[in-house]
Amino acid sequence: MQKILIQQQPFKPWQLLAEYESQSMQGKSDYGATATFIGTMRDFNEGDDVTSMFLEHYPLMTEKKLHQLVDTANETWSLLNTLIIHRVGHIYPTDPIVLVAVWSAHRKDAFEASRFLMEELKSKVPFWKKEMLTDGRGRWVEKNTKGY
Repeated sequence: MQKILIQQQPFKPWQLLAEYESQSMQGKSDYGATATFIGTMRDFNEGDDVTSMFLEHYPLMTEKKLHQLVDTANETWSLLNTLIIHRVGHIYPTDPIVLVAVWSAHRKDAFEASRFLMEELKSKVPFWKKEMLTDGRGRWVEKNTKGY
């Protein structure tokens, strides 16, 4: 089972996670691990203060790539469920940008799959970030493929 959402509206990751788990895992007792990652916007990058960010994507390309990543994770690890929520549009410091959650029978699969999904999402999924700096300049951010 999997759910992937790309949305402009802000979200509350812990609330959505609890609601999704309650609905999709109700009555199931075969999972022993849930690994989550929540990414939020910082107010700095590359030594500069950042006031906001605009995140763009091509919907069909982005969704296709996210589904491919989840399929690869399911082929590599024994997963029971996956949830990915990603923001686009205008984002401000402390706003949640991404939620990745993975359910599995065992923690090793959940941890490894969650990290794989997040690292691949950051480096290979077609999202483009434009930061707005305190001095009024805007700049496009290159993808971080180093894993941090």
